[in-house]
Amino acid sequence: MKGLRITGSILLSFLVITALVACGGKNETIRIAEVTRSIFYAPQYVAIEKGFFEEEGLEVELTTAWGGDKTMTTLLADGADIALVGSETSIYVYAQGSNDPVINFAQLTQTDGTFLIARENLIDFAWDNLEGSTFLGQRKGGMPQMAGEFVLKKHGIDPQNDLNLIQNIDYANIPSAFASGTGDFVQLFEPQASIFEAEGIGYIVASFGEESGHLPYTTFMAKESYLEENAEAVEKFTRALYKAQKWVENNPASETAKLILPYFDDTSVELIESVVDRYKSQGSFATDPILDQEEWDNLQNIMEEAGELPQYVEYSQLVNTSIAEEVMGE
Repeated sequence: MKGLRITGSILLSFLVITALVACGGKNETIRIAEVTRSIFYAPQYVAIEKGFFEEEGLEVELTTAWGGDKTMTTLLADGADIALVGSETSIYVYAQGSNDPVINFAQLTQTDGTFLIARENLIDFAWDNLEGSTFLGQRKGGMPQMAGEFVLKKHGIDPQNDLNLIQNIDYANIPSAFASGTGDFVQLFEPQASIFEAEGIGYIVASFGEESGHLPYTTFMAKESYLEENAEAVEKFTRALYKAQKWVENNPASETAKLILPYFDDTSVELIESVVDRYKSQGSFATDPILDQEEWDNLQNIMEEAGELPQYVEYSQLVNTSIAEEVMGE
């Protein structure tokens, strides 16, 4: 009888352990809404493809919202847990008096990611070539447009008076509008900029990223309540991201291009490699998840210059670096 009790005890223990292992083997799901699909976000795709999220026990569901306003709406409506979008959107939400503010907790890109595309191949491009031209811009109040206006003013061009500025085209349709003949110049992300150049539709003549300086152009953010209730998952998420940031920094563009190729249909690995190399060379990819005070101040200066800053928001109000700092200190 004693032997049977021992055997039964062992069997019970085995069943309990098996159940625990089975439960523990199921990864926690985090839903990400990205503002657009771009090679600019290469480290995010690397984190997925290299299995860095999986190593942390996370399963990522990635959707593309196609626009900052749509991305933030998705986050606020609980259609996503984390948004990858420009930090200016968190300021807009805060200014509206939200009782659950959106907090920036990990930075992905640290410069503007757009390029100026000319319809003609301007070998000796100068910024005053834009005067009197038709400029196909980005959404009013969005970071691409504000950074673009900041750069134009820096070169003595008044976007409202020196250009025929078009801003009434939906974000997702801007490339096709330019391809169909609208505008002399357009501001585009990669890989669309390089695709247009390869197809002879337009030519890259300048980088807004090089011209506008460091700023929290695209960050991972979440509602304050989500960060509090899912602290461990967010820490794991940030750890996986940091692994990917270091991997992209320390490996050749060709290796990154091979990894992220599945995310860009009809785009050659050679073109992706060229774009990754361009972004790396101008320091667009953040090499760690810290969003610093200087970048935050530069962001608000650009917003104010564009007349889009609803109110100045202290760095400590909408930026949480404690998670990134803890991950980096391990």
